[in-house]
Amino acid sequence: MASDEPMDTEKVLETLQEALQLQAESILTMTTMAGTLRGVGGAAVKTSLRSFVLAELEDTYLLVEKMSALGGKPAMSTAAVDVPDDSDAALGALLEHEVKAVAALHEVIPHSGQEPRSEALEHLLEHIIMRKQQQIDFLWHASNQDEPLA
Repeated sequence: MASDEPMDTEKVLETLQEALQLQAESILTMTTMAGTLRGVGGAAVKTSLRSFVLAELEDTYLLVEKMSALGGKPAMSTAAVDVPDDSDAALGALLEHEVKAVAALHEVIPHSGQEPRSEALEHLLEHIIMRKQQQIDFLWHASNQDEPLA
């Protein structure tokens, strides 16, 4: 039985590559923040950041595996990570980055089509988006941002 809407594999791989790049940046930024933030604000989020890094690594592994299974060649490189010394500024910058990362993951879904492998990819992306959105909510509560970003 042929699908009415096959996966646009080329577009999935293109958008997934963009999302993977942002995932790599998330991992490095959170790792750096967990090790360098100072003061009460920094101390309050370090343990959570460490947990987030572990979840980000697992999600990135799953995305790399999926990309490879679709015939892609995942590549990740990041520029130097520069975390502001001020905890509020660092959290604000991370929040903005995470909102972009969630948007990039969401951008993959419209290209996934309507076939069994499409559904599996979409559910994986939705799970990662849901987890990252919970991170965003936590980070927003820990920050001094007036308005939620997402």
